[in-house]
Amino acid sequence: MAGTASEVTDLLSRVALRDRAAFRELYARTSAKLFGVCLRILNDRAEAEEALQEIFVKIWQRADRYVASTYSPISWLVAVARNHCLDLLRGRKPTTEDIDLAEGIADGAPDPEQAAMATGERARIDGCLDALEAGRADAVRGAYLEGLSYEQLAERHNVPLNTMRTWLRRSLLKLRNCLSA
Repeated sequence: MAGTASEVTDLLSRVALRDRAAFRELYARTSAKLFGVCLRILNDRAEAEEALQEIFVKIWQRADRYVASTYSPISWLVAVARNHCLDLLRGRKPTTEDIDLAEGIADGAPDPEQAAMATGERARIDGCLDALEAGRADAVRGAYLEGLSYEQLAERHNVPLNTMRTWLRRSLLKLRNCLSA
């Protein structure tokens, strides 16, 4: 029931002038064909019905953009429907994969044994740091946990730069001895 190309062109021209009767007639003549386009692309009846309504809103708003010498009216209408449906497909969230496929994905977190060992290592390191003088332990933490430079640590502890270097070197030697014991 689409009618001839000249009839649909005439209806689009009248829709561009905001003729509601022409819009109703255009819908009656072309909605079945455009619904078929939507259904074929979206593969979901409810989504295709909703898309068809949105498409006709676009047609109402953009009928003045149709140029009869460039496209046949049905080709233009199908292009509007097709582009709208493709936009809907692009906007869909990707479907999730089966959970069984995720079995092979490695978990980057430590397993319970590794976590227990790390906790034990952490306790040993803390114990060895506590064995250092308070200022020197703070300097080691500042250098290796906070990323502070020698200059920043020297200012923080109000000591000369070379003294800070010596503190860190000697403290690291004491830590290595303590941890290897």
